[in-house]
Amino acid sequence: MKILNLYAGIGGNRKLWVNCQVTAVERDPSIAAIYKKLFPDDDVHVADAHQYLLEHYKEFDFIWSSPPCPTHSRLNYPRFAKGIVSYPDMKLYQEIIFLTWNFKGKWVVENVISYYDPLIPPQLIGRHYYWSNFPLGRPKWKITDDIANGNISEMQAYHGIDLSGFDVSNKRLLLRNAVNPAHGLHIFNMAFKESQARL
Repeated sequence: MKILNLYAGIGGNRKLWVNCQVTAVERDPSIAAIYKKLFPDDDVHVADAHQYLLEHYKEFDFIWSSPPCPTHSRLNYPRFAKGIVSYPDMKLYQEIIFLTWNFKGKWVVENVISYYDPLIPPQLIGRHYYWSNFPLGRPKWKITDDIANGNISEMQAYHGIDLSGFDVSNKRLLLRNAVNPAHGLHIFNMAFKESQARL
């Protein structure tokens, strides 16, 4: 099975997937280097994920996309209060619409809960919105996303990803941006109705 993992970050969503061929796209070379060390068998591209999707979507069976979330996040409220305003990055909705009408395989687009009512209704798991062409169901475990605000050690344990060997300026942000691996596995299993690993 060929999977495209867009805006891959450090690969939290991908951590528990097995028996699949993953192509990861990450724009930041230093983050892509971390991903490659964590997942050496994946094909990693340092590129614009939005453009890569447009050019390569037909090559894959499953596409996961996690477009940047800062312009959609509820963390914008304090900025708005200070008079700092900006347009939301509409690549999020461009990809949802594009995949809906053009991609024949299974797909999911992930983002944070937005400060506005979503323009296209999502499904909700934990502190993330998900748009997909299949039902995600409800995970069978208790969601404990509060740890996303914990210290580095707690966040690494929560994700099962150890960044201690990497020279990174903001490990907390990388971990906070990562989807919990159990969520990524649950969604993958819902897409293909087959168990990849036991939680």
